[in-house]
Amino acid sequence: MRIVIQRVSHASVTIDGNCKSAIGKGMLILVGIEEADGQEDIDWLCKKIVNLRIFDDENGVMNKSILEDGGEILVISQFTLHASTKKGNRPSYIKAAKPDVSIPLYEQFCKDLSSALGKAIGTGTFGADMKVELLNDGPVTICIDTKNKE
Repeated sequence: MRIVIQRVSHASVTIDGNCKSAIGKGMLILVGIEEADGQEDIDWLCKKIVNLRIFDDENGVMNKSILEDGGEILVISQFTLHASTKKGNRPSYIKAAKPDVSIPLYEQFCKDLSSALGKAIGTGTFGADMKVELLNDGPVTICIDTKNKE
């Protein structure tokens, strides 16, 4: 699984002109799923996300997790995170899992992340044409890939 975390002041996702989900201060997470991904990837990411210290403490130092800060999370499926641009100018998405694999993993990821956070999270709709708005706070943007646990 590959994710991009953006620390936000607020974020929302709109589908067909209707706001599906909106959050205040917290994280917007874009998630891409590969065929080889599974529950182990979900477990590792959920633990990493809720404990990642990217929120300011009382001294203005990024030293607090989303659990400590009380923030919210919005998760958006994003198959284009697995784009290959090695050849030519048209990205290839061959590494992205097909919907029969990725939808159940996306839904499990959202369920498990909500549980790890201790409250409901916002989501988009898998496969929909989504309009995502955010105000990146910092800016803070972090990329994590479960196949490259640095």
